[in-house]
Amino acid sequence: MTDPLERIAAALERMSPAPLSAPDFDAASAFVWHVEPDRLTPVPHADWIDADLLLGVDRARDTLLDNTRRFAEGFVANNALLWGARGMGKSSLVKAVHARLNARHANLKLVELQREDLPSVGRLLALLRQAPGRFVLFCDDLSFSHDDQHYKSLKAVLDGGIEGRPDNVVLYATSNRRHLMPRDMIENERARAINPGEAVEEKVSLSDRFGLWLGFHPCSQDDYLAMIDAYCAAYGVHSDPETLRAEAIEWQATRGARSGRVAWQFFVDLAGRSGVRLAQLPPG
Repeated sequence: MTDPLERIAAALERMSPAPLSAPDFDAASAFVWHVEPDRLTPVPHADWIDADLLLGVDRARDTLLDNTRRFAEGFVANNALLWGARGMGKSSLVKAVHARLNARHANLKLVELQREDLPSVGRLLALLRQAPGRFVLFCDDLSFSHDDQHYKSLKAVLDGGIEGRPDNVVLYATSNRRHLMPRDMIENERARAINPGEAVEEKVSLSDRFGLWLGFHPCSQDDYLAMIDAYCAAYGVHSDPETLRAEAIEWQATRGARSGRVAWQFFVDLAGRSGVRLAQLPPG
């Protein structure tokens, strides 16, 4: 008769997940982290746009390029928080910077981590710590609500705990919020707390742990039109300048906003009307 302890041990072994194996990091330059089960999925054709086409964000572009170049070359580098107006190229800049530097530094990989998978980041870091290469861990659209505990997992990347953050990993996050949580939520918690200063300090101070803060602000009409002109020149789409200007201004008026995203959406519409097929457009 089988010993009860042996049966329990066998059952636990069947329930435990299989050991996480590293993927072939030469298979792609970008990967997406998934859980249940844990795995890194290669992205053969990552979606990106040339960094030179991201207008109006020159300072942020140059700063992030320099930081990432140092990291790719094996030097120390800062984690970066890209915050500010929606649609102004925060996510596009991270992908564009990686694409440009990966052309020279093939060991530089981009790993996308979804916000809801933050609790698993410790397991991801353990995998990347042992892996060859340099990894930009990318978390897009990061924010927290008042009862959200995910921010504690993020500290594993920013502070690293007793082991420290792996030397071959740096975190780039984007958010519409400078402090990663809504301003009205900060004020509400301060007003209701016995000790207002401590009520939100833990969450608000999380953004302070990013060495780089790169702000993105709404663009002017001139910048908006310049973006569209740059897309047309880069992708060979021709249109009468006066007609183009009038249509572009009308497009942004109907959207109620000007941004790099709105400029790209107008350009896609223009390119489609000009007979350009999707396959003819480079990633962007």
